[in-house]
Amino acid sequence: MLDKKAAPRWIAPLLLVVSAAAAAWWLLPMPTPAQPRAEALARGAVATPPTRASATARPRHADLTSAAREVEQLAAFVVERRNLPGMALVIVQDDRVLTLRGFGVTDAAGNEAVTPDTVFRLASLSKAFAATLSSQLVQEEAMNWDQPIVNQLPAFKLRDYRRAQEVTVRDVLSHKVGVARNMFDRDLEANAPYPLLAERLSDAPMTCSTGDCYAYQNIAFSLIGDLVFAATGDFYAHQVEKRIFHPLGMATATYGREGLEGSARWARPHVRRGTGWVAVRPKETYYHVPPAAGVNASANDMAQWLKAQMGQRPDVLPPEVLNPIHTPQVLTPGEMRGSRWRRERVRAAYYAMGWRVFDYAGHTLLFHGGAVQGYRGLIGILPDRGIGIVVLWNSESSAPTGLLPSLMDRALGLPREDWVGVEDVAEE
Repeated sequence: MLDKKAAPRWIAPLLLVVSAAAAAWWLLPMPTPAQPRAEALARGAVATPPTRASATARPRHADLTSAAREVEQLAAFVVERRNLPGMALVIVQDDRVLTLRGFGVTDAAGNEAVTPDTVFRLASLSKAFAATLSSQLVQEEAMNWDQPIVNQLPAFKLRDYRRAQEVTVRDVLSHKVGVARNMFDRDLEANAPYPLLAERLSDAPMTCSTGDCYAYQNIAFSLIGDLVFAATGDFYAHQVEKRIFHPLGMATATYGREGLEGSARWARPHVRRGTGWVAVRPKETYYHVPPAAGVNASANDMAQWLKAQMGQRPDVLPPEVLNPIHTPQVLTPGEMRGSRWRRERVRAAYYAMGWRVFDYAGHTLLFHGGAVQGYRGLIGILPDRGIGIVVLWNSESSAPTGLLPSLMDRALGLPREDWVGVEDVAEE
């Protein structure tokens, strides 16, 4: 369940953070700022994005059960041969769960097995929940993609006063606020409170005009939690629980460290010590920004989440909720670098809202990764094959990331590549 005791710590009534006591001040009528320029609805828009991952009804796709089984074998290989503590794997096609498995253990010092009910931290996979909740509220006309956020958060400021009057919900969720990349993350990791860091955005260096460029954020992104409170009068995490977790049957999904540690079965985070892995206590820091990095969930939960994001639960997440958040908003060419599969398969990269959108060998791939101390995770959806994958693991290894392109290549009939290092191990 939602960590009620922890809520006041991450939504404190300080300046940019609303609370029940401060809500009246936040919602005082303010002079309406000048309307955004006429082109604001399309600012930052991508000229030639990949095909939108529309959530309309689709016919059942060619069965990929055999591909899922092969990826299961690769997952078992990665955990065993790369000596990882544990991992959970989910593969969904259309409305069917093809794979739902745990591998390894929750704690390297013990023998409790990872199961489909073992809870992991999702880190930045949490951002899609923030975007989805926002889209629900937009559909109810409680929020507006392109309305300046100062209408709900009058104390919000940037170094450029005029630009602050133009920042919209769309800008927040697509990382186009204009401040420098990962602004104040180091301070957050040093346990500085979110309210103080949100206030400091008023002095943060700006790298471009609002809406004109991409710079990944955790602090600025989490303003969406304040906006949700302003729109609903309720805590952000409770709204996600009520509108998403419960309706989708995500029975073990929670927010906060107390939610994680209160789970019946949960994976401990591990850091490297010498040639092995040692469990540590989960850090509290990124739990202070719930929209950006606050969700805990199991493989069972993520199977339901995958189905919903793939359009299989229109009773909860209809196309009009999903389509806007899956639509590219800004180019992110830097995401084509890094891991080998990105360099070789990704032809173009964009950020939507809470989701990345890649052109993967000519096909639209919805993607996001997440990382905090001791945990890693990824999610990927290939709409034109009706296939989705989630991988969660309780260590800081990069080896499991190769499971995603391994599945996508099989789904698309592309030449097989050794993305997980099977050949490297065979040669040792």
